[in-house]
Amino acid sequence: MSNDISKIDRNLAVAGIDVPDCVFHDVRKPPFKIYGLYKPETENTFRRLPEEVARATSEGVLSLHANTAGGRVRFSTDSEYIAISCKLPGITHFAHMPVTGVSGFDMYVSKGGIDVFEKCLTPPWDMTDGYSTIYHFGNRKMREITINFPLYNDVDELLVGLEPDAELGEGAKYRDIKPIVYYGSSITQGGCASRPGNCYEALISQKLSCDYINLGFSGSAKCEDAMMDYIANLDMSVFVYDYDHNAPDVGYLAATHFKGYVKVREKNPDLPIIMVTAPIDNRAFLENRYFPCREVIMKSYLDARASGDENVYFIDGAAFFNGESTDACTVDGCHPNDLGFLRMADGIGRIIEYVLFS
Repeated sequence: MSNDISKIDRNLAVAGIDVPDCVFHDVRKPPFKIYGLYKPETENTFRRLPEEVARATSEGVLSLHANTAGGRVRFSTDSEYIAISCKLPGITHFAHMPVTGVSGFDMYVSKGGIDVFEKCLTPPWDMTDGYSTIYHFGNRKMREITINFPLYNDVDELLVGLEPDAELGEGAKYRDIKPIVYYGSSITQGGCASRPGNCYEALISQKLSCDYINLGFSGSAKCEDAMMDYIANLDMSVFVYDYDHNAPDVGYLAATHFKGYVKVREKNPDLPIIMVTAPIDNRAFLENRYFPCREVIMKSYLDARASGDENVYFIDGAAFFNGESTDACTVDGCHPNDLGFLRMADGIGRIIEYVLFS
């Protein structure tokens, strides 16, 4: 019996390039605009922060810093189709995260100023160093496009294929505010969303039309001095501070959390800082780990407020998954699925909207 489901259901097949005259354009060149990545026009591979900062932080961050979580390219075109061709230096398979989230791109079209999901540009399971695929809209008209980069893979090159005579222009603009910066663990990086546009930062960006930078590092967000110094010098509108899942123990968290806050606050006296505790649906985890860590972060918040800081906020992550279907929000009791990320986006996005626009 065949294990290739695409031979049974053609809707589950990966679309190959089916047009002979497709013209490919390098997204590093105008009029394409890349967001969420560090100097994407000049680096030899796409990165989220400078390689020297990653190297000074830890081996884990060095390994993950070129994963393109939070990367986006925006443009406009009247092409009837969008194709992509990408070069990936390798492939990682997760037991509990779809290849569409790990290595896939997904595409949104702006409708009434809101980015609306159009298509996941799905990689084949057996790819080794990249892939090509195409999506047909079925008609030709001007559209503003956003393509999200993979959450857990490096990308060396991304080309966008259009009709030979298609118009190509600048994409939709985000609100005229600085990017939101998120720092945290594998959950912040996007594990285990089914596709890039469903991580919570992307969902907030779609709703509020705000640019952002994803500094989530799976298993490797430990508030090191090199990382916090780098973050403190970023030009940002809000800082979301959420790394307790990766602290080796409660004592480590206590020794680093307030210290990291102080580094950012000293360089950014007026910046809204949102302290978030880990989301969780594993009740057994709460007493042994979550509650002690929550007390550390609450103390950082209260100490900051006591020092006169009125622009610091606290979010209890244990509340994200409360309510109906609370046990359906993660894939493993820790990492959110799309429902879990939606609830995180609701909880964190509500505070971001308040501090930026109220």
